[in-house]
Amino acid sequence: MDLKEIRKIVELMNEHGLTLFDMSKEGFHLKLRKGQDLESLRGLLGSLPMAAPGYALPPAAAGPAAAASAPAAAPKEDGTAITSPMVGTFYRKPDPESPAFVSVGDVVSEGQTLCIIEAMKVMNEIKAEKSGTITAVLVDDSTPVQYGDVLFRIK
Repeated sequence: MDLKEIRKIVELMNEHGLTLFDMSKEGFHLKLRKGQDLESLRGLLGSLPMAAPGYALPPAAAGPAAAASAPAAAPKEDGTAITSPMVGTFYRKPDPESPAFVSVGDVVSEGQTLCIIEAMKVMNEIKAEKSGTITAVLVDDSTPVQYGDVLFRIK
């Protein structure tokens, strides 16, 4: 693969809003990443202890007793995750004046529209893959999402 081909791939990534390109063939591997490496950032943030800003744990609380009580304090993930099938902008409503498609506590049926993800000026309806009750809405309206981000939880 020469520099011209790599430049063409970068141009296509820019044109289509892609942030990651990974290709392997005949002993050759090319991986291009554009923008922030969100996976690495998530891993880093997940390994940091959770504490309020400006608050430090006293030395006695940082011992084994604190470690034993920490898992009990973690919030429970209630229900099955509904993830983003694409990169784009998440919208909870069909338009700014309308109510949200779904809210926490709503009972939804399979195939019901849960939200819209705009990708490359195309509005893509995200539908429920199963019936149940929405237990959490994890993304704010009009925010960018990546492939695999958890949007909702359904039980």
